[in-house]
Amino acid sequence: MKREIVKIDDELCNGCGLCIPNCHEGALQVIDGKVRLINDLMCDGLGACLGHCPEGAISIEEREALPYDEVEVIKDMIPKGKNLIIAHLQHLKEHGEFEFLKQGVSYLEQHQNELNFDFNEVKYNVHNNIKNDMNDLNNPHEHGNSKCGCPGSKMIVYNDEPESENVNTTPIKSELRQWPVQMHLVNPMAPYFREADVVFAADCVAFSIGDFHQKYLKGKALAIACPKLDSDMEIYIDKLVSMIDDAKINTLTLMIMEVPCCGGLVQMAQTALSKASRKIPMKAIKVGLRGDILSEEWV
Repeated sequence: MKREIVKIDDELCNGCGLCIPNCHEGALQVIDGKVRLINDLMCDGLGACLGHCPEGAISIEEREALPYDEVEVIKDMIPKGKNLIIAHLQHLKEHGEFEFLKQGVSYLEQHQNELNFDFNEVKYNVHNNIKNDMNDLNNPHEHGNSKCGCPGSKMIVYNDEPESENVNTTPIKSELRQWPVQMHLVNPMAPYFREADVVFAADCVAFSIGDFHQKYLKGKALAIACPKLDSDMEIYIDKLVSMIDDAKINTLTLMIMEVPCCGGLVQMAQTALSKASRKIPMKAIKVGLRGDILSEEWV
């Protein structure tokens, strides 16, 4: 039979994971730095994840699909490694597909001498619902070797010694001029947006930059968003267009973190600029995890 199904281009996929929350069937996961379709059976082919890939790595293809065969699926997954196998078997378990789960485990057990990973480890992790990256959390200092798919989710510990000299104990004045600030909650026609210079920042930016208020927020209106965790972000584009055309904002300063998922904010702002009838200057600032400015340019 022919049916439509998700296809992921490994060359384009950067593992940001923006597509995953939009796959209601739970068929997508970030495994070893790439988004994988872990179960053809659960993919409905509707393409809810398509509009959430900033790299254009996801498409829908129509192809011949034989009746679901768990053994063939496992055979195809074995060369891709144990993490994908574990995620797939856990996915079957979570969806009550116990017959398919039994078939998959039985095949692995019968061919365990041919595997390039430990079958018993896979079986143990699936049975105890241990997720792929749990072992990495036991050694947080070796973050550079973490197998976490999205760089924005890697565990990192900074061991800098606190400064003890010349500590300024004077309270620092907040430069926030408005409330609310979250993009779902703001009104694009609020008076603080009218003819204002606006900062559109990723949620993590203000926590990374020590002098964010004094250097970047002072005298400006603010909207924040997280392209990885927020839902229904299509409305963000409409709000940005309204800020540009209706509130007539002067400039838009886009502040993102260096992690790949923040690229979604760039795409969002560029789409809004292309849809708006007014043209305004936009500056893009990329922030490092320690608050250093990696790039700053007008776009």
